[in-house]
Amino acid sequence: MNGMCRYALRFLVLFLLVASCVSADQDAVITYRKIFKGSVPEFTEIKVTQSGKCTFDIRQLSEEADPQPFEIGDALRLKIFALAGDLNDFRGADLDVHRRIANLGDKTFRYEKGSEVHETTFNYTTNPSASQLYQIFEGLTRQQEHILVLQRRMRYDRLGLNEALMTFETDYDRKLIPEPERLLPVLEQIANDNRIVDIARERARSIAARIRGAK
Repeated sequence: MNGMCRYALRFLVLFLLVASCVSADQDAVITYRKIFKGSVPEFTEIKVTQSGKCTFDIRQLSEEADPQPFEIGDALRLKIFALAGDLNDFRGADLDVHRRIANLGDKTFRYEKGSEVHETTFNYTTNPSASQLYQIFEGLTRQQEHILVLQRRMRYDRLGLNEALMTFETDYDRKLIPEPERLLPVLEQIANDNRIVDIARERARSIAARIRGAK
C-alpha cells in the first residue's frame, strides 16, 4: 500500500469515527418519569432513543438507580416519537389540568437531542396525545413489571407463579400490555420447567398460545 492509500484509509477511519460520535450525540431520547411517593413502585423511568436503545428503571425511591436495557418494536417506538411530535417535543407544553384532584404522582415527559432539551411535568392531563403517550409508557411499565415478577417467582417462589400468571392474564385481557409477545420467552420457560406445578405450566402454555394467535 503506497503512502497516498494509507493516508486515504486513515482519513476514512477518522471520518467514520467522528460521524459515529456525532450521530450518537444527536440521537433523540424521550424519557418518561413517574414519581409517586408511598406507592409501589415509587419511581419509574423509561428512556427510548430514536435509534432503538431503551432502558427502564422501576424501584422504590430508597433503592439505588439501576437502569436495565430492554427492547420495543419499531412500530411502538415510531408511535412514541410521533406522539411527542404532536406535542411539539414538549416545547413549552403545559399538560396539567390545573384543577384540584387527587395526587396521582408527578409524571414527566422529556425530549433530548444534543443540546436541545424540553420537558413538562403534570399530575393529570386531558390532552389526547399526552394521554395516549402516558398510557403507552404505563403499559410498558406494567409489561416490564410482569416480566420481573415472573422471573423472580421462577427463582424464589414457584408456588406463587400461577397467581402471577393470572395477574398478567388479566392485564392482557384488558389490553394494557403494549407488546405481550415480549413475555413469550419467560412463558415458555415456565411451561417447560418440570419443577413448576402443572396448573401454572398449563396456564403459561395457554397464554403463550393466545399471544401467538393474536399476532
